[in-house]
Amino acid sequence: MKKIYIVIAVLAVFVSAGCKKYLDVNIDPATPQTPESKTLTPPLFAQMERGIQFDSRYLGGVIQYFGGAVNVGENHGWIPGSDAMGEIWRTNYYGLGANLNLIIEDAQAKQEYNFIGLAQALKAWSWQTTTDFHGEIILKQAYEPNRFVFDYDKQEDVYAEVVRLANESIANFSRTDGTGSTAKMSPSDLIYAGDNSKWIKFNYGVLARNASNLINKANYNPTKVIEYVDKALSSNADNFIVPNIGSTSANGNFFGPLRANLASYRQTRMIVGLLDGTYFTGVPGSILDPRISTMITPSADGVYRGTSPGIGDPGTAALRNQIPNPWGVLASANPGAGTGKYLFKDNVGFPIMTYAEMQFIKAEAAFRNGNPSLAHSAYLNGINASIDFVSGLGTAITTSQKTAYLASAAVKQTPAALTLRDIMLQKYLALYGYGFVETWSDLRKYNYNTGDAKGNNPYVGVFIFPSAFYADNGGKPAQRYRPRYNSEYLWNVAALKVIGADQPDYHTYKMWFSQP
Repeated sequence: MKKIYIVIAVLAVFVSAGCKKYLDVNIDPATPQTPESKTLTPPLFAQMERGIQFDSRYLGGVIQYFGGAVNVGENHGWIPGSDAMGEIWRTNYYGLGANLNLIIEDAQAKQEYNFIGLAQALKAWSWQTTTDFHGEIILKQAYEPNRFVFDYDKQEDVYAEVVRLANESIANFSRTDGTGSTAKMSPSDLIYAGDNSKWIKFNYGVLARNASNLINKANYNPTKVIEYVDKALSSNADNFIVPNIGSTSANGNFFGPLRANLASYRQTRMIVGLLDGTYFTGVPGSILDPRISTMITPSADGVYRGTSPGIGDPGTAALRNQIPNPWGVLASANPGAGTGKYLFKDNVGFPIMTYAEMQFIKAEAAFRNGNPSLAHSAYLNGINASIDFVSGLGTAITTSQKTAYLASAAVKQTPAALTLRDIMLQKYLALYGYGFVETWSDLRKYNYNTGDAKGNNPYVGVFIFPSAFYADNGGKPAQRYRPRYNSEYLWNVAALKVIGADQPDYHTYKMWFSQP
């Protein structure tokens, strides 16, 4: 009996060990249960691009980067019961959101301060972009566990959080202790290959955007804006561009022909008028910007045309004046894989922030600060940077072409001749195709074509509204987009009512940043 008990005991040990291994189905070496920063990071950049591009299908009509597809964008409306205009929201809370928290948690345990800095930088960018798009959003309670309803926070609180995060990110990227290194982060960092100095510049770019939007506030500080820009992107080599492979629809640019999202869209009269000299000289076609052939396309008769807001393409083949879509094709056609142009090709990267934008922010701040010489210098830097950027996306712009344009009447030759209108219109042009939210922020802080609190009105006579706004607007332009329907209007209605988001004209409520 004693021998039998010993055998049973030994068998029990083996069986229990085998059962534990067999039954432990939650452990899969191919799917780690504790994700690492290096594996979480690469997909985040595609999320950034996705949020902006998805929502730009509607926002592009509001700001008149896109026309022709007469929809709720061009008439400043919204789509009840739809998640349309909710992709930036999804990016902030789902695409980036908790993933950034996991990166910070993992990196803190390993003392990889550069990964902490990266996560904080993307958080700062995402909060800034989301609040500039939606206004009041969920900040303080966003990631509290076991919570099913969430209170909204004021936009000024979100702006303050952006500043805090960007500064903390800068501090973490500046650390020389810990285990983080360029070699460790480079394979995961698809933007700057682990270069801490460029991430620091990106953070200062976010701070510059944040401070630049406050022109109507008593505490607007143009000197601080200039300081931020001087520490931000210093050349096109610092541009934050999300790469796209473009070999299939799964890895192609959302704006490219493979994804087939822009066939019914058209280039607009405002973009055409900026590129053919209309809005700089008053004479259509007087000065052709060297960027024009890369950024847009002429009609079949060789004339550049664009749509007006709320009006589709009026052309017919017989009249030979159809207006091309962003791919450069007449009529609502898809030219096929490997075609397109400018930022509307399958394999082109999508800019999140550029040096040209930073220089125009500086020019605006310097002009408002009474320093026309500094403003003029930054203005010229912005135009130069934009021309060089565009030159790399199509037919190369020659030095002589650039020199001729810079010496033309489309560009102010002296500080004394420079106006705020010149700066803001060149910025609008430079950000075409990517700076959707930033351009909308500019339009709103200047109250579209009405002007800011001091009466500055850079868009008068250029930006025009559609003949009729969406029915719910009450004759007012769009100022924000509603929170994402699928999460907020189904599960968080009580909180929406507190901020007025249950009202049909909520999207016309002015932003905190655009008011005095």
